[in-house]
Amino acid sequence: MKKELDKYKEKTFEDIKHIDEMGNEYWEARELGQILGYKEWRYFSAVIEKAQIACSQSNNNINSHFGVNTKIVKAGVSTKAIIDYKLSRYACYLIVQNANPKFEAVALGQTYFAVQTRKMELTEEEYNNLTEDEKRLYRRKQTKDGNKIYLFSNKVLMELFKFCNSDFC
Repeated sequence: MKKELDKYKEKTFEDIKHIDEMGNEYWEARELGQILGYKEWRYFSAVIEKAQIACSQSNNNINSHFGVNTKIVKAGVSTKAIIDYKLSRYACYLIVQNANPKFEAVALGQTYFAVQTRKMELTEEEYNNLTEDEKRLYRRKQTKDGNKIYLFSNKVLMELFKFCNSDFC
């Protein structure tokens, strides 16, 4: 079971993760539906609707977790617009929890999220057992790491800005 769970995590869910221009991770609903075993969008969209209800009932903003994303696809000789969603990790969790566990990937996904939740609980428990000085040092390290990412992204943006202001853009 552990190997199957690792396979689900490494070969499917994390493989379809996207990163937007702000560095936020998201998943596309149509890709997620395929790896969960849904052959038709109409069946998977019903699961998304149930997940959106769960999101709303837990006082979360649906639009923050289920961003509507319209795509243009080829349909024969013409094109048509289809609805997709940019999903947060939380939205993926809700979808997997509301999906049909008869699909092997759904059952593995439910186990994956249960294990990840337990890991976070242990991390919180470990954090709560730290002394105040250890907590302060931990938060300082998190801030330092976050600042490194921020500075790196600003450097990349400045280089892009310089490039676009040159004759090359």
